[in-house]
Amino acid sequence: MKWSQIRRMAISLPLAMLAAIAMVAINEVGYQRSNQALEAMAHTQSTRNAINHLMQNMLDAETGLRGYLLTSDERYLEPYNKAITSINGDMDQLRELFIDEPDDLTIFSPLSRQVSRKTAEMELSLRLFREGNEEAWRFVMFTDMGKQNMDAIRSYTRQLTERSDARAEAKRSDVENALWLSRLGIATVTVIGLLAFYMYLRQTHTLEDVHKREQKIQSEERSRLEDLVRERTATLTELANHLQQVREDERGHLARELHDELGSLLTAAKLDVARLKSRIDMTVPEVADRIMHLTETLNSGIALKRRIIEDLRPSSLSNLGLTTSLEILTREFAQRSNIEVESSLEQVELPDATQLTVYRIVQESLTNIGKYASASRVVVSVHNYPTYVAVQIQDNGNGFDMHSVRPNSHGLAGMRHRVEAAGGRLTVTSALGDGTTISAVIPTAQSSIAA
Repeated sequence: MKWSQIRRMAISLPLAMLAAIAMVAINEVGYQRSNQALEAMAHTQSTRNAINHLMQNMLDAETGLRGYLLTSDERYLEPYNKAITSINGDMDQLRELFIDEPDDLTIFSPLSRQVSRKTAEMELSLRLFREGNEEAWRFVMFTDMGKQNMDAIRSYTRQLTERSDARAEAKRSDVENALWLSRLGIATVTVIGLLAFYMYLRQTHTLEDVHKREQKIQSEERSRLEDLVRERTATLTELANHLQQVREDERGHLARELHDELGSLLTAAKLDVARLKSRIDMTVPEVADRIMHLTETLNSGIALKRRIIEDLRPSSLSNLGLTTSLEILTREFAQRSNIEVESSLEQVELPDATQLTVYRIVQESLTNIGKYASASRVVVSVHNYPTYVAVQIQDNGNGFDMHSVRPNSHGLAGMRHRVEAAGGRLTVTSALGDGTTISAVIPTAQSSIAA
């Protein structure tokens, strides 16, 4: 490798690493700012809830006491007693919320005194009423002192709420600034990444030039081997068949991996969810909904895994035979696509590779019908003859113009290659508005050997 190429790599790699580190740093800063804003919003909401609960208890206590003093009905004392009991808890909660805010504590202290005065006033009125001192409790009840206490309480709580809202707004402003900086940083990182990518493309272009020169040399060498063109053609055909088989083998291997590895992971996850359901409180609606959604998601994943495995390598083909596999395939297609499928399937004895060819032809044809044909009825037939097997898939869909559609459209090239590799012949007949018919004639093993 030339020194200039090494130098470009030495520059582009640090640039790419710098871009990645900058992206992580920007993301971390944004996360920290957002987390702080969420904490501030949660603190503000808690403050609001505690203040609202305190004010509601104060009103409930005052209303219940007035109702009892005016009617002497003991039932009015129940909300009063509950409110008086809750007020102390509300004050403790507010004290904990403001413990780290010295400025808020300076407002909370007179609020606490006003609340104590108001509760003392209500207790005094209740005690005077029970002692029969009507003139005294009426004086306490109808004086402006209680109103002044409540006005002072409302003023202090309003100040505390406004201060909490101001802190939350400041945090929100910090988040906006962080987002703006993130946008700027991401734009900068993008420019750095594009620069590194450009340098990488320059390097790749140089390598491509070297590769092209090598190809030219190889082409000149191959010009001396024109007498081997026929053998090479045969070799390529054999290689294409081999690649087709390798593809099927890989699909089978992938299907097994999905079944063994992904299947076990999904099953283990489903068992863990079942254990969680037995150990958590399912009476909480949100928890129950999330557990149910997670279970449904896992079931959908398992069903998707099964469908992918069957598409990759139909297990029914090796376990149940070609005829049964085609019956299952057509039935599932009819259920999935709401298209009527009529099947006429005869028992056939074919090698495994030929059975797979027939299955793939039917599968690909049904897939194309479901995607493009807009058909309402499909006829699938497999007939066994002494020297060959005839496969036909016919639909009453839109059809297409044979002259305007490329021969390799809709998977026709793949089906034709499969059939020809098995020594057969594939024909396609279609017309606009008159549906499509795909026919394949594949020789049996005996006829192939005889040929």
